[in-house]
Amino acid sequence: MRLAVAFLTLLVLAPAASAAPNVEIRRTSHGIPHIKAKTFYGAAYGYGYAFAQDNLCEMAETYVTVDGERSRYFGPDGSYESRGNGAEFNNLDSDFFFQRIKDDRVVEKLLEQPPPSGPLPEIREGARGYAAGYDAYLAEVGVNGIPDKRCRGKAWVRPITELDAFRRFYQLALLASSGVAIDGIAQAQPPTPAAGPGLPLPPLPTQGQLGTLQDRLPLGDLGSNAVALGKKATSDGKGLLLGNPHFPWDGPERFYQAQLTIPGETDVAGASLFGVPIILIGRTQNLAWSHTVSTAFRFTPFELKLVPGSPTTYLVDGQPREMRRQEVTVRARTSDGTLEPRKRTLYSTEYGPMFTSLLGLPLFPWSPTSGYALGDANASNFRLLNHFLEVNRAQSTAQLDAIERRYQGIPWVNTIAADSTGSAYYADIGTVPHVTDEEVARCNTTALGTATFNALGLPVLDGSRSECRWGTDPDAAVPGILGPARMPSLFRDDYVTNSNDSYWLSNPAHPLEGYDRIIGDERTERSLRTRTGLRIVADQLAKGPFTRQILQDAVFSDRSLAGELMRDDLVGACKPDLAEACAVLKAWDLHEDLDSKGAVLFRRFVSRLLDSGAPTAGIWRTPFDANDPVKTPRDLNVDDPRVEAALRGAVDDVNGLGKGLAVTLRQVQFERRGDERIPIHGGPGDPEGDFNAINVPWVPGEGYPNVPHGSSFVMAAHLDGSKCPDLRTILTYSQSTDPGSPYFADQTRMFSRKAWVDPGFCERDILADRALTIQRLGTVRCTSRRTITYRLPLRRRERIRRVRATVNGRRVKIRRVGLRGVRVSLRGRPKARYRIRVTVKTSRKRTIKLDRRARTCAPRLKGRRR
Repeated sequence: MRLAVAFLTLLVLAPAASAAPNVEIRRTSHGIPHIKAKTFYGAAYGYGYAFAQDNLCEMAETYVTVDGERSRYFGPDGSYESRGNGAEFNNLDSDFFFQRIKDDRVVEKLLEQPPPSGPLPEIREGARGYAAGYDAYLAEVGVNGIPDKRCRGKAWVRPITELDAFRRFYQLALLASSGVAIDGIAQAQPPTPAAGPGLPLPPLPTQGQLGTLQDRLPLGDLGSNAVALGKKATSDGKGLLLGNPHFPWDGPERFYQAQLTIPGETDVAGASLFGVPIILIGRTQNLAWSHTVSTAFRFTPFELKLVPGSPTTYLVDGQPREMRRQEVTVRARTSDGTLEPRKRTLYSTEYGPMFTSLLGLPLFPWSPTSGYALGDANASNFRLLNHFLEVNRAQSTAQLDAIERRYQGIPWVNTIAADSTGSAYYADIGTVPHVTDEEVARCNTTALGTATFNALGLPVLDGSRSECRWGTDPDAAVPGILGPARMPSLFRDDYVTNSNDSYWLSNPAHPLEGYDRIIGDERTERSLRTRTGLRIVADQLAKGPFTRQILQDAVFSDRSLAGELMRDDLVGACKPDLAEACAVLKAWDLHEDLDSKGAVLFRRFVSRLLDSGAPTAGIWRTPFDANDPVKTPRDLNVDDPRVEAALRGAVDDVNGLGKGLAVTLRQVQFERRGDERIPIHGGPGDPEGDFNAINVPWVPGEGYPNVPHGSSFVMAAHLDGSKCPDLRTILTYSQSTDPGSPYFADQTRMFSRKAWVDPGFCERDILADRALTIQRLGTVRCTSRRTITYRLPLRRRERIRRVRATVNGRRVKIRRVGLRGVRVSLRGRPKARYRIRVTVKTSRKRTIKLDRRARTCAPRLKGRRR
């Protein structure tokens, strides 16, 4: 058995160096790769190769992070932003966190499990293929030849292994659980001997700290909208889906758009987070799905009672138990460039690792009498990979629901989907600790737990009693999590929607109630963005059914619900010295379009009023009513002194821009790409209620420069059941992070114009693209013929106008063969490998590029006739 495990480890650690599979990468407009292969290994190989072409530097640094080597290359005192959860972590703390995962062989042990807990064979193939494709591109260009100057020639850029790929997957699984406590886990140390038991109890969290956690947990810096429309809400009785995730515009938690085709097995298009060679949000022929960040907690703190005089011994049912001490060693770069070992002892319990903070807030101190361990339900979750593999093949919401229930692999999101039969589907079925409301009543007994549970729904369980461990359900995929029957889901033939509030109002006609608080809240006020989404659907259905175009127009309508609810009351109570500001607001069109005069002024007002962290009680004259949740609260209470103060502050803010009170977003909200400033429409989903959430911090004197996160991969899918499905997308920040790439800002400019991409799905549409590039990877067979003929994918009545070819970068003559063929000659060249590139301009103003490899060998000798 040990020999088998050792052999498995060697296989996982070995660089991906096997022979390249036969893969075809067809890039269409905006650099979208449509990858076609015979196996999942081949498809993932093509994905890894194409992805590395576009985003190698960003991903290479991420592999440094998950390998626990940031201190080695970037220094122990540096830090990095974890944009996926809004945290910032010190390099050394991060290295200790990930190195312990490596030392404990956490990922390797998960890989050793059989399915469904461990990965399916296709997932293993895919990870190997992805690593091999990534490495093939790196080997082709060489570290010193990487086009992106940001990492060209850097020592931290290296080939990756299958294990590196899985470590990245694991990092993403932990994003909303242990990933928000990396520093709290790495820094957790027992109190010094001088700390006696007579010390006062640590203070309870302040309202400000609880407000920060409320805003940032589970993943407050991320968000999303999704709307699934069923047969009763669409013009043709088929399904429609809008996916609108709000994710970072920088860093590795961006989306990458692609299509993966394995003929007869898988054909799926959409997007995935960097480094994941499988579609996470997308569509098959008959099913489309998206995700929104869930309100459910995926972890719970356990409060431990410690043995007096021994702060690393805790009690369970009165019996002492020793914490596990683990010395972790990482290598750190010193000021003179040499490396030195850094050691730290980390501690863990049967519940999980000891920790002292969440998102940098020191709310869980380790004292002589008590400490806290973090229980993480996603710490053993590799089921998510199997989940997405099967969803990539699913064709109906019923199949999707069965996958959700079988694996419960979703780590921190809701699922919203529609299919070609006109079924709409919502679910928050995933990995959530089995902590029922009854257990909370028994086990959440401390003042700290009461404060966090009342404010956030996050209990702090009593770790001194075994009865307070997580329970389990008979239908749960694994012990310790809630079973599917205890989790919310809903099928509808009109619609479902979610905008990061809980499951409760997925459809107001069918509220979901009676679920445990750890999943989310019920009969409570919804965010303005949630209410905007529900109003968009209701307003349209009052006029008529949806079409794909109507759905597209709705998501980028940029209506401001806060403006609709507040503007008239605000202007009606205007003081004389604020007349100019009120005139601008009165003329405002209540949208956040690029040229909406008054949008900037109102945003500064509502941000000061609602985004200050102060309680909103008293701001509305009509309070929230659980029986009328979409329309309440409403009616601005202009007698509240905060209203006038917010408006005066907003006037000062906007005057500070020096562009007048009627300044527009076109002038002050933008994304920098090199020397270019691309104006960006949209505004804060919360507190303003813009469905097209563009969340940019205010910079005094400058405005709203550079989008940190917001609308990202936006998809409008019509499930009409045809072989060539109807789909429109926009990747707001574009496909590549390389400033020199043609795909660095092209879709960002389109997003600025509210334009959309028709990405193509079936062969006909892909081959008809106006900017088609076809690249073939794989085994290069020896050809004894010294001429190679290529047949071009021309459309009917399309003709070749101009053609150009190079062999190993040098231009060569080319001959046309018939109406659709071109022939490249290799005559006179020695036996060798060649890279042949052909560029064709056609009569329909299309550009078709072919990128092929060839290997010549000695010609066969023909036998002589006697």
